[in-house]
Amino acid sequence: MKLYQTFHHLAALALFGTATAAPLNLVKDEEAETISVFRSGSSEPIIVQHARDDHRPYLHPIVAPDGNGILTQYSPGHHKHQTGIYWGFTRLNGRDYFHNPSGGYWQRVDSKILVDSGEAVQWETVYHLLDETGMALLEESQVWTVRDTGERYIMDLLWSGKAHTEVTISEYNYGGLFVRMPWKTGNEGEVINSSRQRNSRAEGQRATWVDIGMEIEGRDDWGHIAIFDHPENATHPMPWRVDRQMGAGPARSRLGDWKIPAGATEIFRHQFVVYTGELNDVELNDDWRAYGGQRYNSAE
Repeated sequence: MKLYQTFHHLAALALFGTATAAPLNLVKDEEAETISVFRSGSSEPIIVQHARDDHRPYLHPIVAPDGNGILTQYSPGHHKHQTGIYWGFTRLNGRDYFHNPSGGYWQRVDSKILVDSGEAVQWETVYHLLDETGMALLEESQVWTVRDTGERYIMDLLWSGKAHTEVTISEYNYGGLFVRMPWKTGNEGEVINSSRQRNSRAEGQRATWVDIGMEIEGRDDWGHIAIFDHPENATHPMPWRVDRQMGAGPARSRLGDWKIPAGATEIFRHQFVVYTGELNDVELNDDWRAYGGQRYNSAE
């Protein structure tokens, strides 16, 4: 295992401790082209990573921690290109990987399990982002580390992109990491950020975290996916896209064009907290500070 992957796995364990961690197992299905997270003793996955040969990688479904309801959505009618939790730049050397999840834009290089069982499990997907001729512009790696407390999942993402030639990610209002939960017309829901700005007021604003919460079919309470920005990410805190159907994600490109020189690697870190019930923004701030290694006065 690579050094940064080992560190990332150990950091996840150290940050959240081991007392309440439920053991997990990973299963790779070569035919279905998936890696699935299972609770020990269960035959139903709680999280599924899709890693098809010619389609960008994505997570869906993510089952609520208590097993009641699905918290992600694949290709809804209002945004057919959106695929659960995924990463897709909107303008990379003029190519749109956000709205084109397949069709000659993506090529899988590898998908593999790194830590197959225990209190934290870990896997990696590696893809080439292709130009119009089929040549690789960028090699993208996503390393996911998942832990289950029973009441919530803690999911860490380490994204890295190595440029095969100089690439420019052009200014745009969205693109990069994105989360699509199962919104539909008439659903109650709310996107709130770390500055307590809500819905359209959170659109384009810089924040350390964003929480998406909404009604989930079959539940009396809401499902939530909170997304943390890490202090080591470039341009932290990043501005966020919040669309009218409560899809959300950090968007560095809102701040202008940025480049990855040929041979260089850009790294982003994010964490997700998946849970149900009511948002406690004070607790979420504490979680973000722990994730970011921020020191603070407990009397704040």
